[in-house]
Amino acid sequence: MFYETEKNDHGLPHNPFKAIVAPRPIGWISTLDKDGKANLAPYSFFNAVCDTPPIVMFSSTGYKDSVSNIDATGEFVCNMANLGLKDEMNQSSASVAHEISEFDLAGLEMAASRLVKAPRVAKAVTALECKHLQTLRLKTLTGDDTDSYVVFGQVVGVHIDESVIVDGKVDVTLYKPLSRLGYMDYAVVNEVFQMGRPKV
Repeated sequence: MFYETEKNDHGLPHNPFKAIVAPRPIGWISTLDKDGKANLAPYSFFNAVCDTPPIVMFSSTGYKDSVSNIDATGEFVCNMANLGLKDEMNQSSASVAHEISEFDLAGLEMAASRLVKAPRVAKAVTALECKHLQTLRLKTLTGDDTDSYVVFGQVVGVHIDESVIVDGKVDVTLYKPLSRLGYMDYAVVNEVFQMGRPKV
């Protein structure tokens, strides 16, 4: 089958785009607003974009609290949600008033970060402390503004629970980071295989 995205004429009961671009890691972004109030929200349009220096990005549909907080304070933490925290992650995705803390809503304890003021999720197996690089408002092919914003941050500190380190490597099958698929579907990695880069 083929369909044009502008027409969205795929004929399926649900848009397949996000099911095709999958799995996507979930960035569980914690921030502080300018008054020091904590916010926590998961974003499935999240990834690392380079490693020298380490830079991550996430995209928000709408200028939400996470984006405005980062623009105001210049800092955030990307807590990597794993299978053991799936319910708390989901609870923190609820749309609530600005004055309500998603940490409280999801029953999550905060832990102090080392290099940024934004707190991290205490139970998160890994967390990336980040300094803000830039926020981009995305445009369409015709140059019109969208309601989507991409935030880039440089990772300045990394937390790893030593229980997921085996033989000097992070074991993803122990770590079990959540990934988002299409629709309401999620997945974790239970099996891995290795392939060396070919020499030509």
